[in-house]
Amino acid sequence: MELGNIEPLGDQAALVSLSDEEQASRLAARVRSVGPAWLIDVVQAYQRVAIFFDLLAIRFSEVSTWLRELDAGNECVTRGGREHLIPCCYELGPDLLAVADYTRLSTEEVIRHHTGTVFTVYAIGFCPGFPYLGYLPPQLCGVPRLPQPRLRVEAGSVGLAGRQTGIYTEPRPGGWHLIGRTPLELVNVADGYFPLRTGDRVRFEAIDRTAFERRAGERLVVD
Repeated sequence: MELGNIEPLGDQAALVSLSDEEQASRLAARVRSVGPAWLIDVVQAYQRVAIFFDLLAIRFSEVSTWLRELDAGNECVTRGGREHLIPCCYELGPDLLAVADYTRLSTEEVIRHHTGTVFTVYAIGFCPGFPYLGYLPPQLCGVPRLPQPRLRVEAGSVGLAGRQTGIYTEPRPGGWHLIGRTPLELVNVADGYFPLRTGDRVRFEAIDRTAFERRAGERLVVD
């Protein structure tokens, strides 16, 4: 792992640039595992990692030096993150047929490629807990956003666009093509429930409408 630029992000964070998302995930996992006393939070977004620190305990220059030393002393860093299996009812995907038409696949092939890929959470954003999952297999890449975004996308909706797939965790307007829906609750702001974090890996499991209704409102089990 080779760190790129380390620059201030405000006065209480260091922003580290790395060569790719995999290296960023490894750095975030390593910093979390060491857990220095001054550490407040670690946030990955694709190829960058923000290290938030206690300004009363340490300064940016010291954090930067610490990160360089950490990198130099740990060339082989194990990948962090947890693995999750998320059920998805593709029968509830209003755009599944449109995606199949665009990619020149059958709907069954779209589902097979989507469920057959292990995705990584490369960023959290847009709405609380929304996971940006990468990357789609080549067969599903390139699907554009909708010409006109929907005014409301229901929580649990699984969408894709470009090279990514994601899960709408709360009702929101949205412009991604929707290919399915999970019955699981993936965010509860009042409870502070945010089970997915950057570096986690996600695989989707196809379920039917009966299973969707039976499991509606379940929470994602996190070990």
